[in-house]
Amino acid sequence: MATTGRTPRHEVILGSASPARLSVLRRSGLDPRVVVSDVDEDSVLEGLLGAPPEDVVARLAMAKADAVVARLVAERSGTDPGPHADRTVVIACDSMLLFRGALTGKPHTPEVAIAQWKRVRGHSAQLLTGHHVSVLAGLDVVASANDTCTTTIEFADATDAEIESYVATGEPLEVAGGFTLDGLGAWFVDGIDGDPSSVIGIGLPTVRRLLTRVGIAVADLWQPGS
Repeated sequence: MATTGRTPRHEVILGSASPARLSVLRRSGLDPRVVVSDVDEDSVLEGLLGAPPEDVVARLAMAKADAVVARLVAERSGTDPGPHADRTVVIACDSMLLFRGALTGKPHTPEVAIAQWKRVRGHSAQLLTGHHVSVLAGLDVVASANDTCTTTIEFADATDAEIESYVATGEPLEVAGGFTLDGLGAWFVDGIDGDPSSVIGIGLPTVRRLLTRVGIAVADLWQPGS
């Protein structure tokens, strides 16, 4: 069959409602469309009891990517993508904090956030970020890759008053580990050992490696003028 030689355009989908992840990608030359996965994370976690922490976050990221792919396929069903269908790159992530063998996610409530901060203050912990990339052509997933990156966080020995003031802002309630590196939480992080972008929510070096594994050069996803 003759071909036109046309290079398929890559649409990038971010399977996350996180404004921080979206901001990281936009500052790094991508302009993704956001499609929230709506995965029941608690249900996925129940099925991963006893699994290594790195596998837990990787599987959560995979579940989110799979849910987004299912939504995209449902949207496209009944249409003819044609022989030169554009490729869609779905990127999904999940982060959790590992401290003394226990994984913690988003605190959700002030009480949980305060207790969590009092446990980790003055100590180091590991932020694990699972990443999953799926490549969709028409209705078919033609490639996928998955990995986890680990970054060590050195938490400041914050006082009770500082912790309570920080939690009162509401910022730590809906972020993994109850802290941020790109917001008010940065005042209470003494240092990190690893990838800063993964602490914000999506590790650019990890995503680049995953894209390479599925046959895509990250530069091909950059927007004109980047």
